[in-house]
Amino acid sequence: MNKGRFEAFSDGVIAVIITIMVLEMKVPHGESVEALAPVIPVFLTYVLSFVYVGIYWNNHHHMLHTARHVNGGILWANLHLLFWLSLTPFVTGWMGENHAAAVPTAAYGGVLLLSAIAYTILQNAIIAAHGPDSKLAAAVEGDVKGKISLLLYAAAIPLAFVKPVIAIVLYVAVALLWLVPDRRIESRLQQ
Repeated sequence: MNKGRFEAFSDGVIAVIITIMVLEMKVPHGESVEALAPVIPVFLTYVLSFVYVGIYWNNHHHMLHTARHVNGGILWANLHLLFWLSLTPFVTGWMGENHAAAVPTAAYGGVLLLSAIAYTILQNAIIAAHGPDSKLAAAVEGDVKGKISLLLYAAAIPLAFVKPVIAIVLYVAVALLWLVPDRRIESRLQQ
C-alpha cells in the first residue's frame, strides 16, 4: 500500500492533539499579571506535552521516510501509537490542573510509557515489513535512547507516588534527551 494516506492521517491526528491541548488552557480571570499565576502549572505541563508531541511527530516523519510501503500490521501499529498520543491532552490537563499531584503525574507517565512502547511496536512493524537489512533497521540498531527512555518512564511512574517532582524531572530529562537531534535515520537516508 502507498504510504501517502498513512502519513496524512497521522499528521492530521497529531495536529488535532496539539489543538486540543491548547484549547484546554483556560483564559485567566482578571487583567493583572497576578491573574496568570494559577495558569502557570497548566502552561508548563502544556509546554512539556507540546515538546513530546513534537518529538513524536518529528521522529515519526523521519521513520516513515525509510518506509517504501505500508501494510495492515503497520497501519494497526500506527493507530495504536496514535491512540496513546491522543490521551496526551487529557493527562496534560489533569496533571496541570492538579499541580502535579501523584495520581495525575503517574498517569501522565503511563501515557508517555505506553506511547513509547507503541512507537517501538510501530518501528518494529516497519522493520519487519522491510527486512532486517532495511535502512530503518540499520539506523535504530541498539537504540540506546529508546531503551533509556522506557526505563526512565517506568521508574518515574512509581516515583510519582513518592515525590511527583522527581517523576516530572525524569519526564523533562527524557524530553531533553530527544530534543538533541537524532541523526541516525537522516544519515541512513543519505547513503
